[in-house]
Amino acid sequence: MSHYEDVFTSFGIAFVAIGQVLVLSSMWKLGITGTYLGDYFGILMKERVTSFPFNVTEHPMYNGSTLIFYGTAFWYKSLAGVIMSELVWISYFIYSTLFEGPFTTMIYEKAAKEKSGSKDKDE
Repeated sequence: MSHYEDVFTSFGIAFVAIGQVLVLSSMWKLGITGTYLGDYFGILMKERVTSFPFNVTEHPMYNGSTLIFYGTAFWYKSLAGVIMSELVWISYFIYSTLFEGPFTTMIYEKAAKEKSGSKDKDE
């Protein structure tokens, strides 16, 4: 194996490992409901999660899975895999920036306002 193949394999393994940490730790923090669109059905966490891995990246599942795709492409030295990973990253970026991020911000702000409004009524 040449030096360049070792470098690609090493980067691939590192990307897959980092991606797995991001994905699995975000699933751990969010639980089943938070992971699988609970907020779209009105099932919210008590407050928005801001601890690890969400303090490292706003969208750890998307970024983690993209790192896994890139890592696999590097590991197998696949140019087609790198191109497909780039297309996935672009798709995730557009979706998370234009839709999911603003929606999540809106629903948690709305929930906070409703919660503070109900406290005012109780006093």
